[in-house]
Amino acid sequence: MAKPYSMDLRERVSAAVVRGGLSCRRAAKRFGVAASTAICWVKRVRATGSAAPDKMGGRCPRKITGEHREWLVERCKSGDFTLRGLVSELAERGLRVDYRTMWAFVHAENLSFKNVWPAPFASSFIDLTAPVYVNVYGPSALPRPRWRSARSGSS
Repeated sequence: MAKPYSMDLRERVSAAVVRGGLSCRRAAKRFGVAASTAICWVKRVRATGSAAPDKMGGRCPRKITGEHREWLVERCKSGDFTLRGLVSELAERGLRVDYRTMWAFVHAENLSFKNVWPAPFASSFIDLTAPVYVNVYGPSALPRPRWRSARSGSS
């Protein structure tokens, strides 16, 4: 993660614009920073009186907590679910989250599971009594494609 510019540079650029009468673009060119950076610093000085950077990083608190968390754990344990379905069910209950938030919650709570094959609905699509053919000789029994090497120059 990038570090913020030094306070000394921020103060010099903003002072050149506010007290020195330079334009933001000219001050940016003089001090070797991008014009958009100088414009943002001057806006910050005019709004707050300081060019100090905002806090960087940190961790956002989880959105799914309290009664929403309890309801969601019970919902996941009660039956099958999809992440998109859970997102829409939570939206109906008044909590808007995205797919990634739901994925992180489900995996953090160990509520995810792998599909079991054949799934109960698969019997309507697949004839489970039909014979299955397997290549008993392995993949080496199949003919291998012949590729010409680009380096060899032979045909």
